[in-house]
Amino acid sequence: MAKYSEKFKLMVVKEYLEGNLGYKLLARKHGVKSHKQIINWVKNYENFGAESLMSKKHEKSYSVQFKLDVLRFMKRTGSSVIDSALQFGITNPPMISRWKKEFLEGGAEALGKPKGRSPMSDKGTSKSNKNKHVEEKEMTYEQKLERENELLRLEVEYLKKLRAFQMDPVGYLEKHRQHYHSNSKKNLN
Repeated sequence: MAKYSEKFKLMVVKEYLEGNLGYKLLARKHGVKSHKQIINWVKNYENFGAESLMSKKHEKSYSVQFKLDVLRFMKRTGSSVIDSALQFGITNPPMISRWKKEFLEGGAEALGKPKGRSPMSDKGTSKSNKNKHVEEKEMTYEQKLERENELLRLEVEYLKKLRAFQMDPVGYLEKHRQHYHSNSKKNLN
């Protein structure tokens, strides 16, 4: 994935807003692989300002519940990835596509897995990781049942929230938008 500077993104967005060229022609002119990238830049700029074009050193971390809410919203309303991103204030719409793929492949549990490489460890720690991996393979029948039970609980919770959203989407989003906002303040302290 090509990285573009903030200055370059802003220049392309402003050129688009002047109205002389469309997305595809601008992509061709400036060597941007996909015109959809320019669409994202323009929509982010229009909705969140020039700050949204700044590169993020560390991608914001979202809770599993937030990811499920976004995916539910998309399914319920039929919104596109870009529209859903704008609705929830996400400046990186392809991230939602990644969440959707992870959810379809591994369910809600897959949305909670940390991204990237695990931290480097010394030799002693890697031995304990190997032991942990062996233990996971050799789960007892009871442990497997407990794991399945937990996954079923998650699914029931997901369905309850989906039903609440379907009954009152606006109220649900407002309630949870406030919840996420207060949680983000707690994480900063």
